[in-house]
Amino acid sequence: MLSIFNLFMFFMFCGAFVFCFNHKHILLTLLSLEFMVLSVYLVLLYFLILHGYEIYFVIIFLVFSVCEGALGLSILVNFVRMVGNDYLSSVSVLTW
Repeated sequence: MLSIFNLFMFFMFCGAFVFCFNHKHILLTLLSLEFMVLSVYLVLLYFLILHGYEIYFVIIFLVFSVCEGALGLSILVNFVRMVGNDYLSSVSVLTW
C-alpha cells in the first residue's frame, strides 16, 4: 500500500526534476508538467479508492487538466508562429 504511494511520488519528483532542469524546449517543459498532472491524478485516484470515497472529483480534475493541456499547446503554437521555434534561448524580453 505504501510502496504504491511512494511510486506515485517518485513519478511526481521525476516530472519536477525534468521541469526544473530542462531549459531548452518549451514543449518538453509542457510535457513534464502534464506528467506531473498525471501523477497527481494517480495519487488522487488511489487516495479516493483507498478510503472509499466517490470518484466523481477525479473526472472534474481530468476536465481541468485537459483544459490546461489544450491551453498550453495553443500558447506553444502561438509562440512558434511568432518566433519560429520553441527554443527558450530565442526569447527576448525586448521583442514582446
